Amino acid sequence: MTSTALGSLDAGTTRGAGAGAPASGAASASASASRPALGRWAVAATVAGNALEFYDFLTYSFFAVYIGRAFFPASDPFANLLLSLATFGVGFLTRPLGGLLIGAYADRAGRRPALTLTIALMSVGTLGLVLTPSYAAIGAAAPVLLVLARLLQGLALGGEVGPSTAVLLECAPSGRGGRMTSWQPASQGLAILAAGLVGLVLARLLGPQQLADWGWRIAFALGLVIVPVGIVIRRRLPETLERPGAGAAADTTADKRADARARGRSGAQVLRVLFTEHRTALGLAIVVIMALTISTYVTNFMTTYALTTLGMPASEAMWGTLANGAVMAGGALLGGVLSDRLGRRVVMIVPRALLMLMIYPSFVLLLELKTTAALVGVTALLTALSVLSAAAALTAITEIFPNAVRSSGLAVSYALAVSVFGGSTQFVVAWLTHATGNPMSPAFYVMLSSALSLWAMWRLPAARRGAPPA
Repeated sequence: MTSTALGSLDAGTTRGAGAGAPASGAASASASASRPALGRWAVAATVAGNALEFYDFLTYSFFAVYIGRAFFPASDPFANLLLSLATFGVGFLTRPLGGLLIGAYADRAGRRPALTLTIALMSVGTLGLVLTPSYAAIGAAAPVLLVLARLLQGLALGGEVGPSTAVLLECAPSGRGGRMTSWQPASQGLAILAAGLVGLVLARLLGPQQLADWGWRIAFALGLVIVPVGIVIRRRLPETLERPGAGAAADTTADKRADARARGRSGAQVLRVLFTEHRTALGLAIVVIMALTISTYVTNFMTTYALTTLGMPASEAMWGTLANGAVMAGGALLGGVLSDRLGRRVVMIVPRALLMLMIYPSFVLLLELKTTAALVGVTALLTALSVLSAAAALTAITEIFPNAVRSSGLAVSYALAVSVFGGSTQFVVAWLTHATGNPMSPAFYVMLSSALSLWAMWRLPAARRGAPPA
């Protein structure tokens, strides 16, 4: 990265969360006072899309067997499962496109309109998944409609993380960027917890045939409940995209003219700046998010792993999901606090290194015991180490991009990493476990990706500067 780019990174980081060189007391107080504040409902609405993503993921993961039976005619149950998981992965194909288009839109027109757009698109995609008839009812059209719904969800979700995380960082009080940004992974944990509770209740109330016929659709339909509230509150969010000659909002006539000139910047110009001046930041962010994605999706996969590999009943396997969600929510918030106090780098690297050391013996223990207590304990431990690192890393990655390209920078790096590794992780570990007969395959996959991420975390510019914010 050029010195000019690094200078712009420093400027953007100082405003976002103070992870760069400490500003003077007066400047810091002024910057903090100029930031718009987010209330609790505004924070919830900001991260609603990301929460819906993980609710959708866990719901799909748990009901993947039933979805495969509903939409694919293969007679082999394992082939049905792989087809279902592959269809889930299809939704990741459009994430890079969503990251490019919606991320650049958020850096051109503003965070607020981009966030309103993404949650509206997501609701249409999820509704399509709920309402699509089965293969037995409409034949080959059923999997086609299912794929289209997943593609639309992927487009929306690809552009969701960038603007929502940017808003959290840009509204954070000075020295609390980690705490504020950690609500993004914390919302994922709360969504996973909700998905686990819904799955557990449905598994206890309905029989296997009822779940296969229509019960799984109820779980997806419940995810749509947050959409109307999310849209209303998101339309009232403060705008944090900075305009030339204006702060977060344009109040005077001159500010409005400057705001209009800023809105004239095309999405192509935003992306050109991103790819020419911030290539190093993008590359490092992609490697870090790759590892975060793999470990997160492996821990989220524990319910399916317990069902298919350990042979546990659904009512017991869902306890792994509940442990995963609860620990993820609490661990993310703790990781954000620690990263503000200790610096981003140490909180990124230490838990990730411990995860590499602990995941193999954890799977060995789980395979030997095959009990609900072992499933809950192993899932909780691996989730805690993963999310502590993720909370600090997500903040550090958001900070290295300046305000003018922050949304697109995070959206593109997140969408590219998640589209490749998020969409494939569940499929890969299921296939590897089946093909090799080695139930340790998920552990090896996490260990390899974590080793690569430690190198990238060490090289992150914000991590090297990562003294606690003033």
